[in-house]
Amino acid sequence: MKIDLQKLVIKRVQEIDVDEMILHRIQYLTELYGEHKPEQIVKLQSELKKHIVDSINNDSFIAFVAEMEGKPLSYGAIVLRTIPGDFNSSTYLEGDILNMYTIPEARKQRISTIILEKLIAEARNKGVSKLALHTTQAGEKLYRSAGFDNPTFPYMELVL
Repeated sequence: MKIDLQKLVIKRVQEIDVDEMILHRIQYLTELYGEHKPEQIVKLQSELKKHIVDSINNDSFIAFVAEMEGKPLSYGAIVLRTIPGDFNSSTYLEGDILNMYTIPEARKQRISTIILEKLIAEARNKGVSKLALHTTQAGEKLYRSAGFDNPTFPYMELVL
């Protein structure tokens, strides 16, 4: 599918768009982890919808969708959180980029780049001090080209 970027419409995801965004999230998860049972998918859809709608309403979740002729092609989102600060600032607003997904037939046409640029601009407008993300190997080039780099301090995690 050839995408005419001039016809691409980027809009902020609203509550009415959440069900469609979740379907794309499930496509992404299926690509990463394989098929799951229908009851797992239904449960995930329900729980994600509640979480995302609540987060949109309290302004801690910002998402954009790229559409062409009304068809969603790509999504991206930021989850925002306030953390305790230091001697420079009592608190910091940080964000995690997630839900970056482009349908397979529209990939490698700069749509994810446009979504990512929009997310970064929105983060700057909100005063976000740092953005972080997890990436697949396929997405690493996109994020590095936008200025993402390895953490300054060692990044560690404990999966529970």
